[in-house]
Amino acid sequence: MGIPRVIAAFVCMLGVSLAAQQRPPLDVVQVAPQVYLLAGDGGNIAVQHGPDGVVLVDSGAGQRSDDVLAALKPISALPIRYILNTSANAEHVGGNGRLSQAGEGLGGGGGGGAAAVISGVRTGAARLAHENVLLRMSAPLGQKAPFPEAAWPTEAFIDRKNLYLNGEAIQILHVPSAHSDGDSVVFFRRSDVIVAGAVVDITRFPVIEVSRGGSIQGEIDALNFILELAIPPTPLVWHPGGTQIIPARGRVLEHADVVEYRDMVTVVRDVVRDLIEKGMTREQIRAAEPTRGYTRRYGSTTGPWTTEMFVDAVYASLTKGATR
Repeated sequence: MGIPRVIAAFVCMLGVSLAAQQRPPLDVVQVAPQVYLLAGDGGNIAVQHGPDGVVLVDSGAGQRSDDVLAALKPISALPIRYILNTSANAEHVGGNGRLSQAGEGLGGGGGGGAAAVISGVRTGAARLAHENVLLRMSAPLGQKAPFPEAAWPTEAFIDRKNLYLNGEAIQILHVPSAHSDGDSVVFFRRSDVIVAGAVVDITRFPVIEVSRGGSIQGEIDALNFILELAIPPTPLVWHPGGTQIIPARGRVLEHADVVEYRDMVTVVRDVVRDLIEKGMTREQIRAAEPTRGYTRRYGSTTGPWTTEMFVDAVYASLTKGATR
């Protein structure tokens, strides 16, 4: 290698190092004694830890997986055992491959198979999700999969999956036709923490992927289901406490926060439905601003999910995709 190439390589490495130093650190929040929240690589990542190892709920976008692994070290010296995916969203599954590879499966299923090591090769942490997540991330024979095989769930379920790790019951519960047809919420029962995944995102109107089986009514049903699982701090409502809820993005929520979000979604659904019943077209409904009163807080005119896209999804869901 000549001197110019050596210099170019050094400059490139220096640039990467400086870029890494300029990145803000991931936010690490302790939600309960055994549960943490990591934020800063796409969607929120929940971390449960204990003597059996580490359980992750979602894996972020995969842009900062090394930072995620570094953030896990002060929490637990034990390996990642499971990654539980709440949907097939790229910002929730993008880190599956890297984080799973850094982990070590338990005997009895998932990425660990019958054992954590097969023929001297560590198989990595198990990746668990609803079967529709596996179908979304893989592809029919002869088609190109949207995600590499190393990121696919190694174990899938249909209705619910129960685990018992780190002295705690963990329930992974499918909520049909919400944001999509593969959404799940994860309930850490002893910690009293619910991970809501894409069903709750208080930074914007809920993303409803009608083409992937999502619906406005399924979204409301999923929010009501979360509220049935969660307990408010009654009767001492002036004290902090009750079930903690980790959304797809944003801060940790309490029961009342999800009630407010559910009520907003319900109001928008009712307004759009009334306008449909009056014979208004999709364009007329857009112009009527059915999200008025909530747009400043949840809306956006740019980015991957705009207010107009949300209104269109509500309309398509209520009319079964019909256009007029």
